Amino acid sequence: MPIPPTDPGWDLPYPFVRKRRVDEREIDDFGHANNAAYLRWADETAWEHWEADGLSRQDCRDQDRGMAVIRTLAEYYGHCRAGDVLSCAVWIALSDGRLRAERWYQFRNGETGETVFRARTWLVSFQLSSGKPMRMTADFARHYARPDPALSDAVRAAHEKASLWTLDE
Repeated sequence: MPIPPTDPGWDLPYPFVRKRRVDEREIDDFGHANNAAYLRWADETAWEHWEADGLSRQDCRDQDRGMAVIRTLAEYYGHCRAGDVLSCAVWIALSDGRLRAERWYQFRNGETGETVFRARTWLVSFQLSSGKPMRMTADFARHYARPDPALSDAVRAAHEKASLWTLDE
């Protein structure tokens, strides 16, 4: 069972949360999950969030749109070992509803509740066939909608408190 979205330990309100067990194949020579695994888990979480919104990867191809990550900032706070169960949260933290959005991630150990990873990705909508930036389709604009005001307020507060969230654009 993942840590519920209502748990007060989440950085922001209204997370989309999925459960993920660390696999032995993701363990590096130092006995913990390799840093690249966290980024793969972030990608998997983003896709699961997309699909939970009733959309599919085929919808992207049909609409000739995607969201390209143009920048990623990640911080690792702990070690994950094989068999650990993580609660992986994602938010569409910021969006203009047209071209740009930001996803924020927080992964917590399902047993201890401790945060082991945070990341922020800057995204731009693009046309798959040309690779050029292109306005979001209606489905994309709905999924990457401007956040609820409570989430926006929490994002602004987070920008002020932690090094991860205080980088200037």
